[in-house]
Amino acid sequence: MRSALYICYFGVRQPLVQTQVIPYLLELVKGEEHPELRVSLLTFEPDFAEKWTAVQIEAERNKLAEKGIDWHCLVYHKRFSVIATAYDVFRGAWFIRRMISEKNIDILHGRVHVPTLMGAIARKFSKRKPKLLFDIRGFFPEEYTDAGIWPENGLIYKTVKRIESWLMKEADGFVVLTEKAREILFPESRAGGYDKEGRPVEVIPCCVDFDRRFSIDREAQRRKIRAELGVEDRLVFVHVGALGGLYLANEIADFLQTARIQDKRTYALFLTQTDTNIIIPLLRERGFENQDYFVGRAAPEDIPEYLSASDAGLSFVKAGYATQSRSPTKIPEYLACGLPVISNRGVGDIDNLIDEDKVGVLIDDFSEKSYAKAIHSLKEIILKPDISKRCRISSELRFSLEKVGGSRYRRLYSRMSK
Repeated sequence: MRSALYICYFGVRQPLVQTQVIPYLLELVKGEEHPELRVSLLTFEPDFAEKWTAVQIEAERNKLAEKGIDWHCLVYHKRFSVIATAYDVFRGAWFIRRMISEKNIDILHGRVHVPTLMGAIARKFSKRKPKLLFDIRGFFPEEYTDAGIWPENGLIYKTVKRIESWLMKEADGFVVLTEKAREILFPESRAGGYDKEGRPVEVIPCCVDFDRRFSIDREAQRRKIRAELGVEDRLVFVHVGALGGLYLANEIADFLQTARIQDKRTYALFLTQTDTNIIIPLLRERGFENQDYFVGRAAPEDIPEYLSASDAGLSFVKAGYATQSRSPTKIPEYLACGLPVISNRGVGDIDNLIDEDKVGVLIDDFSEKSYAKAIHSLKEIILKPDISKRCRISSELRFSLEKVGGSRYRRLYSRMSK
């Protein structure tokens, strides 16, 4: 029996792990290409002592074991962030080294840079040499500089770039989120799926699980949630996910202000884990009253209900080199619920998606003129009788967890196992 270890620098309860890690692992476990694949998962748990008891850990471990996932966890340290991350890297590498020996690991699967670094270090000091999969996801160092977290060309950025360069040499296979990222990093892989050194490369965007999360009665849920929010006759724009940094809160607020000027029925719905004070003052400054918006959290399993109650989904992300690698999870979720998308240009493969599938509107720049043009186009799109169906078809063809994400991960594992 072959064995893989998936390394993730997030906690098992966090929404990203629940929607973008565990579902993929379940696809690997059930994959026909690997009927005897044993999958382990290593996560790093924040606030471990406060949030976990021994009973809860055992219950979580048993729940995942029933699904075929062998779960292990370490504590995530955040105080003095650079030092804490370095400590976690070496502690994780030591733990992984032991697992390589005990579990006879064949593939180390690192989700982005830090986990892949743990795997690479562990392999260096192990007798057994499993294959290393670098699941790059995004251009992590550039994202941090674009978001203002690290100084551009500062010491941390340069150090991480050197580490990234080493990981690119060490890895035996790669995942990127977008065709644009493939074109930048591995243009030679377009034809056959391998880089110039013969290592497999897959483009796997952020996918959605239609069977588990989006098989709801959309019309019934739409009526229910709209009644609860008191927006039965309103034009509801929804934003799901983080705000601030690369996620342009001011521009979203400006867009909504323009929408409200054009149509007083405009209602703003924000489902976010971010501090609500990032967006609420911006809405209030632009004339939104309490009855004109809702800002709050929603459990991952409740997101489809709120999306079904909306009329269009917003995705405004700072465009640049880093964001060419991004595949916003919110996009397939919007489409899966039949919502057309309003997005700015220059982010991942979204331009091609919207242009080719006719499932939304692209904003050329962050100006009132562009916003007004986009709102006019959106209203024309909403009136098309087949728009919801077209959005759902687009999401399933491009972002199905089973047919796209699971299938490509299984193919990649097969190629790495040869």
